[in-house]
Amino acid sequence: MTRRTFLLVVVFGAMGLAAEPPRRIVSLIPAVTEMIFAMGAGDRVVGVSAYDRYPPQVDRIARVGGLIDPNVERIFSLKPDLVIVYDTQEDLKQRLDRAAIPFYRYEHRTLPDIAATMRSVGARIGAAERANQLATGMEADLDAIRRTVSGEPRFKTLLVFGRDPGSLRNVYASGGYGFLHDMLEAAGGDDVFADTKQQSVQASTEMILARRPEVIIELHYGDSVKSTELRREAAVWDALPSIPAVRNHRVYLLVGDEFVVPGPRVVNATRTLARMLHPSVFR
Repeated sequence: MTRRTFLLVVVFGAMGLAAEPPRRIVSLIPAVTEMIFAMGAGDRVVGVSAYDRYPPQVDRIARVGGLIDPNVERIFSLKPDLVIVYDTQEDLKQRLDRAAIPFYRYEHRTLPDIAATMRSVGARIGAAERANQLATGMEADLDAIRRTVSGEPRFKTLLVFGRDPGSLRNVYASGGYGFLHDMLEAAGGDDVFADTKQQSVQASTEMILARRPEVIIELHYGDSVKSTELRREAAVWDALPSIPAVRNHRVYLLVGDEFVVPGPRVVNATRTLARMLHPSVFR
């Protein structure tokens, strides 16, 4: 039996379509897993990636590896009728194709892609109406945040999502493209690396000094981070006292994977960024 015909191509990928809504879904994409649960279809998810953390129900679902190391045998053993894969997982896509298992190709780049993905996933799993409601609500909420901060000054902001613990080595920051950049801009920040048309920048100390950020927001995610650890990590930036953000005590460390998972919680994440940048308008 050959793979079912691909009928729909969207901005972020394509979906293999089946005659009936899938009943056994394996999702290797944490963002899509969150979307499916938000649509009320979480009871159909039988497998998730090693990196899924939300909602809490995923703790009771079989784990099937991740982007680099999907456990194909485990996936097959779950007898899925739909597998959500990264577009770059060529080997997995080929094996699913040979086994005649439908799959949905996921590719994500920008903030608007989140709503587009939500709508197409909803259509694919038979939850189009609920998905459209969620996507429309998310778009409206993001627009409301933009309006709230529209009259406020736009501070030059360094948005960091990774570095070596206890040092300023291997600092990775949002570049001028991608959903992290879009979130920061929607929250009323001026990305200091907006001129770099890439999703992330490995920023040296010299680069950071040259950009002179007025605000530094650093994202921590994954395992729980203790408050004492956060204070130590925040103090690392004191090594750069000439930066306005450090001099004016505007270095913020935020904890939560909602900041790096482009899913339904992006509104809360964007609102939190906006509160850090413009606390007076969110009192």
